Amino acid sequence: MLDKPTAQPRTPFATPAWAADRWTDIARDYTPEDVARLAGTLQVQHTLADHGARRLWELLHGEDFVPTLGTFTGNQAVQQVKAGLRAIYLSGWQVAADANSSGNMYPDQSLYPVDSVPSVVRRINKALQRADQIETMERLEGKSTARTDWFVPVIADAEAGFGGALNAFELMKAMIEAGAAAVHFEDQLASEKKCGHLGGKVLVPTRTFIKTLNAARLAADVSGVATLIMARTDAEAARLITSDIDEEDAPFVTGERTEEGFYVLKGGFECAITRGLAYAPYADLVWCETSTPSLADARRFAEAIRKRHPNQMLAYNCSPSFNWAKHMGEAEMAAFQRELGAMGYKYQFITLAGFHNLSLTTFQLARGYKERGMAAYSQLQQAEFAAEAQGFTAIRHQREVGTSYFDAVSMAVSSGRSATTAMDHSTETAQF
Repeated sequence: MLDKPTAQPRTPFATPAWAADRWTDIARDYTPEDVARLAGTLQVQHTLADHGARRLWELLHGEDFVPTLGTFTGNQAVQQVKAGLRAIYLSGWQVAADANSSGNMYPDQSLYPVDSVPSVVRRINKALQRADQIETMERLEGKSTARTDWFVPVIADAEAGFGGALNAFELMKAMIEAGAAAVHFEDQLASEKKCGHLGGKVLVPTRTFIKTLNAARLAADVSGVATLIMARTDAEAARLITSDIDEEDAPFVTGERTEEGFYVLKGGFECAITRGLAYAPYADLVWCETSTPSLADARRFAEAIRKRHPNQMLAYNCSPSFNWAKHMGEAEMAAFQRELGAMGYKYQFITLAGFHNLSLTTFQLARGYKERGMAAYSQLQQAEFAAEAQGFTAIRHQREVGTSYFDAVSMAVSSGRSATTAMDHSTETAQF
């Protein structure tokens, strides 16, 4: 008869060298042995994701709050970093509207292909890498003294996971492979997903969303990256839920049913707080989607969460779906984010900033061009020249996209004898 194996002590989850307390407040409903069984023998290194996670963790723990603007192109990300922002946000809304892999324009309803956000994360990281290469080359050539931290964390939107727990697991891995530092998931039913500021939202049971968070964390563990996970609840405005099976949800389910079979839900802040408390052990940050920019509502949510989870970091969507001037004056707006930061909202973001900025500036240029011809474009160009004093460099567009970098490649492979370099006799060199 074979001896029964002696139980071995459980191996702890791998702790990153940059944060000994990384897992202090994090729960997992699986074991390190599960991770080992699923990870395989060769651990692929995800350098950008790992670096981004470390930088974001340091920023969240070292700053009053981390502000970001939504972007959906690599160049937007480059300009944001050049202007001084220290992290990048990529929203699913903007990807749906104008940057998804199907080439279609969609509303924020998870209609686009699931690979779209990871693809844009990759584009953003490649653009930041090119900016770093150009700046490094110019510094080594004595043309610049700039030392920009280009490899900033990219925070990406996974929406409702595009399905169940297995879909969330695969999507999270794709985000990490693309170099995302943090990823957020929301507690809506993926097949009925809506922008948080639209109607018709259907929640999944609390326990179902916890499985999604577990799946995302498992994917990060299997990938060997301490990616940050953000849990968003849409319970404040949601009015439907798929099931009444979860006792956490029972107080908010009315018993009424819809034509689709969904249960009617009494949403609101109590429901959102209940869910936020349930998600907190599984998430690095918790986000309650709100209907208005209210410090009182933000304080109510923050105090309830941090009373039970005092170290819990929170996130706040400073949404373009709010009419800000209708809700507060200039002085209140100026102080709004600082006050949120003091409550524990360590990550704050304007989700659709890139879409609105691109739309308005393009419209204004086109309108001016129609009316004033080249004078309108020259006005833009003069504004670009003026912005150079603040660090803007894209007025020299050939340099901005790396022409001089590839001239250097040509010279390197020809031992300095190339006659076909691009910048030497360019109009940019002559006129700018």
